[in-house]
Amino acid sequence: MTAAELVPFVDSAPTIPAELTDVMAYVAESLAPSTRRAYRTGLADFAAWCDGQRLDSMPASPETVARYLAAGAKAGRSVSTLGQRLAAIRWAHESQGLESPTAAKGVRATMTGIRRELGVAPKRKAPATVDRLAGMVAHAKPDTMKGLRDRALLLFGFASAMRRSELVALDLADIEETERGLLVTVKRSKTDQEGKGQQRAIPFGRSPETCPVKALLSWVTAAGLTSGLVFRSVDRHGNVGSSMSTRAVADVVKAHAKRAGFDPAEFGGHSLRAGFVTSAAERGAAAERIMDHTGHRSVAMVRIYTRRADAFADHAGEGLL
Repeated sequence: MTAAELVPFVDSAPTIPAELTDVMAYVAESLAPSTRRAYRTGLADFAAWCDGQRLDSMPASPETVARYLAAGAKAGRSVSTLGQRLAAIRWAHESQGLESPTAAKGVRATMTGIRRELGVAPKRKAPATVDRLAGMVAHAKPDTMKGLRDRALLLFGFASAMRRSELVALDLADIEETERGLLVTVKRSKTDQEGKGQQRAIPFGRSPETCPVKALLSWVTAAGLTSGLVFRSVDRHGNVGSSMSTRAVADVVKAHAKRAGFDPAEFGGHSLRAGFVTSAAERGAAAERIMDHTGHRSVAMVRIYTRRADAFADHAGEGLL
């Protein structure tokens, strides 16, 4: 994102001095690509709403931001969406050296009221646990390019516990074959924006039909890949493209969930990562070992997924009645 794109949807944004252009460009690079996209969308929506109300969006007053949040809540926006829009507005102001209106008491009170009225429980996608994954993979035909790609994506996506953004960014140079499986380097992730990298081991599966290593190598060989991105688009004629979007990852998961008899609306790209954590916990893996593989920094985050597995373990009410 260039300096001119920092607040691209705000006509009243202050002009950035030429000598600060490089500084502002680095400020933009401090955000993850997915965050930049979300902020761009949020700022566009905020600016459009302000234009319709004939209010200034940059700098915005606390009253304007509070009204925007209230209007969004009435329009059916979720708490998480409004929270993200609030973060975008704060970032846009602070990155320009302006006082953020989001810290005002009235804005914070408005957001608190919205949380209490709408609730903050996130709508999480169903985990593609081992049993569910097996049913999904069974519908990925190994005699077609798309089927090979989908099998590799589902099995490797589960075994690696990678995020969608990490899967579509995976390069062949990041994969090393060993006698025990694959060593994969995740160069950059949501919790590693500086690109320190993390290595993950992907062992061979117990069954050839569900082996993530075999599935990935079969796809790479059939697609004739020798360098570049691992996961790519495949058209209806079997032609392999140059890349794959995160949206396409979710579409693959949903399509195979539907074929396996599940409600596709309950599944998404994150179902593979969540499925690994849940399945590992169900088999008694310690949270710390799960975190070593997934890259989670907080046990609390892992617990979000493992509650399904441990709901009855050591239950305080067991045997009382």
